[in-house]
Amino acid sequence: MHYPLHPETPADGFSLAELFGDAEFADLQQRLRQLMADEGLPYGHRTMTYNSRLAQELALWAEWQPGGKRLHDALFRAYFADGLNLAKPQLLLGIVDAMGLDVADARDSLESQRYAPMLDQQWAHSRGAGISGVPTFLIGDLGVVGAQPYEELEEFVLIAGALPRQTPEDAG
Repeated sequence: MHYPLHPETPADGFSLAELFGDAEFADLQQRLRQLMADEGLPYGHRTMTYNSRLAQELALWAEWQPGGKRLHDALFRAYFADGLNLAKPQLLLGIVDAMGLDVADARDSLESQRYAPMLDQQWAHSRGAGISGVPTFLIGDLGVVGAQPYEELEEFVLIAGALPRQTPEDAG
């Protein structure tokens, strides 16, 4: 499910310090860097945020391509580790090419906005569900927003009604 974190962001982006304020930005960067490190995820020294709509449309396209799910990781790395502007179609097509996916079909998908209606539906669903940040985990009417430790997610799943995992002794 895709979500428009800052859909008003222009193609050239916003300075993160401008968006959050200098002091808050420094704290946010440190917090994100630590969370990413804790999860073994790449994270660079980002100073900008960019409009991700085209990247989200391309990610929807990739879901229908053989091996396309790998594109999600490549887009994540390009944005969060390398700080690249994912609003640039040529950059996106370069990533598609590097992943060995069909560049001509990806280009056609972006130019025709083939996945725009599907993305619009997902954005509307996200807004309707009250999603205000990423990641968000939803089960029924319950939700947890933000990166959470495993134990928090496990508790959330149990509260939402999942049965606890049984040990062989429990079943016997």
